[in-house]
Formats: sequence, C-alpha cells, structure tokens
Amino acid sequence: MHESAAGIGGIALSTLLGSCFGSKPNEVSMDPMFPKVSHFAGKAKSVIYLHMAGAPSQFETFDFKPELQKLHNQLCPQSLLEGKKFAFIRGTPKMLGPQASFKQYGESRAWVSEHLPHLSTVVDELSFLHAVTTDQFNHAPAQLLVHTGTPRLGRPSIGSWVTYGLGTENANLPGFVVLTSGGKTPDAGKSVWGSGFLPSVYQGVQCRSVGEPVLYLNYPEGIDRAMKKKTIDAINQVNLEHYKEFQDPETLTRINHTSLPIVCRCRCQK
Repeated sequence: MHESAAGIGGIALSTLLGSCFGSKPNEVSMDPMFPKVSHFAGKAKSVIYLHMAGAPSQFETFDFKPELQKLHNQLCPQSLLEGKKFAFIRGTPKMLGPQASFKQYGESRAWVSEHLPHLSTVVDELSFLHAVTTDQFNHAPAQLLVHTGTPRLGRPSIGSWVTYGLGTENANLPGFVVLTSGGKTPDAGKSVWGSGFLPSVYQGVQCRSVGEPVLYLNYPEGIDRAMKKKTIDAINQVNLEHYKEFQDPETLTRINHTSLPIVCRCRCQK
C-alpha cells in the first residue's frame, strides 16, 4: 500500500510542478498558493480586513439599541444575569445606554450615530451585519470567534480560508499579509491569522514596520546570494524527495518558504 501510494503521488507530483521549477505556461504549479479557478468571475482585486481592537463601540457608531437606551442607568434585569458567570461583574450593575444620538439614513434606513457624519451619507453602499451574536464576553475568545468562527484554538482564520480556496495571483508578496499596530498583537494572539488545521503555508505572514519587514529573509553574515542559493537548492531537493515519498503538504510549505528569498516564486518564464 505504501509503495502504491508513493507511485500515485509521484504521478500527481509531475502535474504539480510550477513555473519556478521549470513548468510551461498554463501548467498547474507546485506552489500551493497558485491561483485557483473560482466558481464565479471575481471582481475584487484584494481584500483589506480591519480588526480594530479598541475602536469605538458599535453601540456608539451604527448599532442602535432602543431598549438599552430605555434601561440606561437602571439596574441590570435579573433575566440577563441568572445562571451566568461573568469575570468582571460583581453584584447587580447598572445598564449603560448609547452615549450618542442616532438617526436613520439612506433608502436602507440604516441607523448611524452622530459620530460618523460622512458614513451616514454612503450607507446605501455599505453592508451592515447585525445577525452575529456570541456569549463570549472576554476579549481573546471573542476575537478568536470573529476570526475563526470558534472561541477555541485550532480553527483556521478567515484569511487562511480565503487563501486556501482562491490562492493568489500576486507573485511577489504572500497571499495573506498581516499588519499590526499599537506595538502588540491582539488579545487572541497570532492565532487570529493562523492556519489552524490547514497547511501552514496558508497562515498570515506578518510584516513589521521596525527591523526586517519579514523575519529570516536576510542573508546571514558571511553568506552571499550565490552560497545561499546553493544551500536552499540542496535543501529543496531533499524536501522534494521527501514529498515524493510521503505526500506531506507541510513539505510543500517548506519548499515554498525556502524558495522565497532566492528563487522567483512567480508563474513567469524567466
């Protein structure tokens, strides 16, 4: 069975070799990030997903809660507390209603607060999702839920799923780039751009504003480009033989990552 699987894998491998490994135009690439054909013609060139931890609350921007406004400064109803445990609540707290004035705008009659005067003029060009709910009240599990669909570790992030499903046409940058600000990662850590149980090639690549933009791409001291290329070529040859035998997708990740600093990753005929 092992030999048969390896033989079938070898046949499959011959169809996976990408342009950086000498393939012809229109052939499928060995690169796991090679763009896939979608079911429908795509319109978006890229997606910018903003996770703004510490930003103004949705209760003060575009999520108007009239019932909460009525309960402002009153004791929290027991129906909201019974049978539940909260990490930072003691006794019976008072309710805090919206701290901004709201009005409805556009043909969609979307609620927008006074804090977003420009947004109120373009509400018909936006989509507001109000159907997402959760019982997570701590930051880290709630952030995991937003990015992965579960408050527990181990699931792929939304960016990893998109990259896994579509690949990328960008030959010079990772398909999933992550930029952080404020000097720290989100409370949920780097799992919010992790690949979970998907191959690690689909996890987000963090680009830094200080020091090396991407870690471990620069040449070590005393190693020039030619020597580094020989080293990586030898490593990739070993990894390629390993992939032929075991068909482990993580081996493709290693080949892909070690090729980035030296070898053109694009699907071109250079």
